[in-house]
Amino acid sequence: MTLTTLVSGGSANSREAAIHVAIEQDLARNGRHMSTALILEGLSDGKLATVPHELDIKRIAPGCFCCIGNLTLRVTLNRLLRKPPARLYISIADSTHLVQLRDFLSGAPYDAFLEMTPDLAA
Repeated sequence: MTLTTLVSGGSANSREAAIHVAIEQDLARNGRHMSTALILEGLSDGKLATVPHELDIKRIAPGCFCCIGNLTLRVTLNRLLRKPPARLYISIADSTHLVQLRDFLSGAPYDAFLEMTPDLAA
């Protein structure tokens, strides 16, 4: 099971900074880096370049994942889960439909692959 955290709120900069802190906290707890993938909505701000291990970063054009039918998210997620990481962060710009997105990821078929963790607010 891939531990999955939804990250929302603030700017892209603040969401990526929150992910950076969470990755460093994982390192402190486990004594090693877990294989980690990120699905980030929007453009990079460069903050994650300072993380001292390799990340599998996927970027999705901005747009509400619920309102666009989740197609882009599903394709990206399905490809990523072919070699599932231990940890996955999904950063979304608009938290309006956070509950619906969590429900989508908690249902079939993703419930067999993803273990949802508490959301991270930036």
